[in-house]
Amino acid sequence: MAATVYTDSPAAREALHRRTLAVVMASQVFSGAGLAAGITVGALLAADMLGTSSLSGLPVALFTAGSAGAALTVGRLSQCFGRRTGLTAGYATATIGGAGVVLAAAVDSIPLLLLFLLVYGAGTATNLQARYAGADLVGPQHRGRAVSSVLVATTLGAVAGPNLVTATGRVAQHWGVPALAGPFGLAALAYAVAGTVLFALLRPDPLQISRSIAAAEQRAGAGPAPDTGAKPYAGGVTAGAVTMVITQIVMVAVMTMTPIHMQTHGHDLSATGVVIAVHIGAMYLPSPLTGHLVDRLGRTPVAAAAGLTLLAAGIVAATAPTGSVAALAVALALLGLGWNLGLVSGTAMITDALPLNTRARTQGTIDLCVALAGAGGGIASGMILAATSYATLALGGGILALAVIPLITRRRPDGVTA
Repeated sequence: MAATVYTDSPAAREALHRRTLAVVMASQVFSGAGLAAGITVGALLAADMLGTSSLSGLPVALFTAGSAGAALTVGRLSQCFGRRTGLTAGYATATIGGAGVVLAAAVDSIPLLLLFLLVYGAGTATNLQARYAGADLVGPQHRGRAVSSVLVATTLGAVAGPNLVTATGRVAQHWGVPALAGPFGLAALAYAVAGTVLFALLRPDPLQISRSIAAAEQRAGAGPAPDTGAKPYAGGVTAGAVTMVITQIVMVAVMTMTPIHMQTHGHDLSATGVVIAVHIGAMYLPSPLTGHLVDRLGRTPVAAAAGLTLLAAGIVAATAPTGSVAALAVALALLGLGWNLGLVSGTAMITDALPLNTRARTQGTIDLCVALAGAGGGIASGMILAATSYATLALGGGILALAVIPLITRRRPDGVTA
């Protein structure tokens, strides 16, 4: 009955879209805190427990690898059972991971730490997969703004999370747990709330309703040709995936090593928290503007701007005085902005190109590739820092980001490569 109401009434569809956005955005506020808290101290906790900074990129690599597996799983669950089931399962897994990291730190177990960092990565994948739920019920002309609305909600929690590092550390110490594990306790709680919000309120499911609408329009002769699973705009899928993969590698590599770089040069956790908060704010806060630009100017120009912005971030980070928190904050803000431009434009490209009957599954597969790329960037970043310097890492990342431009500029407006 519900599906019939939404397929027959444009007003009801619009109301459902607004409600879906509100629910997903509410969950993102909490999941943003879970995501940011672990990122801020993950490398520091690993360096402390492992006794070396050369493997300090391992936490981000692990929870990014965990994100890869979760992206595939959440995508497939969403394809079969809807966004509500897939996203709720992802956040439940991340909750277990965050609590497990606290346990590992409390008993000083490196094997447990590595295991639960992997599990904790499900939160990263689920946080990103939620953006697709915001775009299920809108057409291409509004898709960028729909994606950006979900992303910007993450900002509130993502900015608050790093600034609660000191407070959560004190709470952890009060319970006899290392201070650096405190933010992972916050992450577990935040992910649990995010999953509960989605499980309770994301009804009816936006992906399932969008399929019903498409089927009804096809029966009425008002919709596109039936979905056969073919990909007539494969160039759009490739261009979107390439954009997101490259921007993820660069962002993860530089972001992961910034706390280590700051600690080496005498900055305390509060200063690190500020820089990471600025970075994560820049990852999500510009989303409304990015979404508007994607819808107004097109996907390709915004993707090209992502490469140029990441180059600027690398140059600023490489030349920033080691004692300047402000300069590092600017560099990390540019890093976050470049990632945002790449994510929103890339997401719009692939969603434009995918038929509904394979959409969620293929989105999950692409996010798997993005996560694996980020894992590689996280592992390589620690090795590059140990072998060379932070400046070399940052500048190299900026140069790599320029590869986005030649790889996506051959894409035609209809999504087919030349």
